[in-house]
Amino acid sequence: MRGLARVALRLGDITAALGGDFFGDAEATITAIAPLESARGGELAFLSHPKYVNQLAGSAAGCVIVGPAVAEAARARGACIVTPDPYLYFARATQLWRARHAPAGTPRIHASAVIDPEAHVHETARIGPLCVVERGAHIGAGSWLKSRVTVGEDCRVGARCIVHAGVVIGADGFGFAPNAGGWEKIEQLGAVTIGDDVEIGANTCIDRGALSNTVIEDGVKLDNLVQIGHNVRVGKHTAMAGCVGVAGSADIGERCMIGGGAIVLGHLKVADGVTISAASVVTRSILKPGQYTGMFPIDDNAAWEKNAASLRQLHQLRERIRALEKLKTS
Repeated sequence: MRGLARVALRLGDITAALGGDFFGDAEATITAIAPLESARGGELAFLSHPKYVNQLAGSAAGCVIVGPAVAEAARARGACIVTPDPYLYFARATQLWRARHAPAGTPRIHASAVIDPEAHVHETARIGPLCVVERGAHIGAGSWLKSRVTVGEDCRVGARCIVHAGVVIGADGFGFAPNAGGWEKIEQLGAVTIGDDVEIGANTCIDRGALSNTVIEDGVKLDNLVQIGHNVRVGKHTAMAGCVGVAGSADIGERCMIGGGAIVLGHLKVADGVTISAASVVTRSILKPGQYTGMFPIDDNAAWEKNAASLRQLHQLRERIRALEKLKTS
């Protein structure tokens, strides 16, 4: 967090706000949050996992957030905050730091934003530079649209959402009917409904539904450059990493994790609690929780071509094996 203004926070104030068992001088001040390996005196760091305990003794951090398993080693080194989940504590420390260092005097609605008179923007929402909020759109309490965000006609953004630069909510879904060798546009008559506590990364696009709405439920986290097709439903607290693509009418369950660059084909269903590895292509519905991977491992091109050619022969090889097995049993 060295990019923010270096305004000191007392360690006692941090633990008063966030809890944890503190060992050290409560009057000591912290001027930044930094990685354990590069933290300097006066900076707060964290140890995410006991297997990295060897980095602890050599750290110059003013204070380290640790778990109970390494509390003794941390206390021997110097000031520390002991908590059951150091990574979660670190996340909350960054939130506290951001709140204490928020710039003063920033206008709630930037002068360059364009908001239709028939749109509803809650009195506590923030609208950044060059945003567009179209007719009938609704922006909920405490939500923040950063620069160049577009919220299309009749789309709804819930409370406490963060929508990063360049996001488009409510572009037309990709719908065309073939007509004499060309294409006839299917007007997209639905909208997009986004729940509470959703965060959407830069340049992500969420298409409006063709007839019913595209739905992003509470607590969903979308990374940068994610594409959500029309009439998709994304269940509560699901997270998608960068460049994920979800085709139209797919139904993604709750608490799923989808790795970067993965693709979910249209009209498929993914159950609650599914993890999809990065760069996988989901070609069938997944009806049970678990981790799923669907990719062809990278290799030098010559080997890859040979393996790909072998894959094309698998059906014939299977039939030959079946024939051989019949000969053995006959």
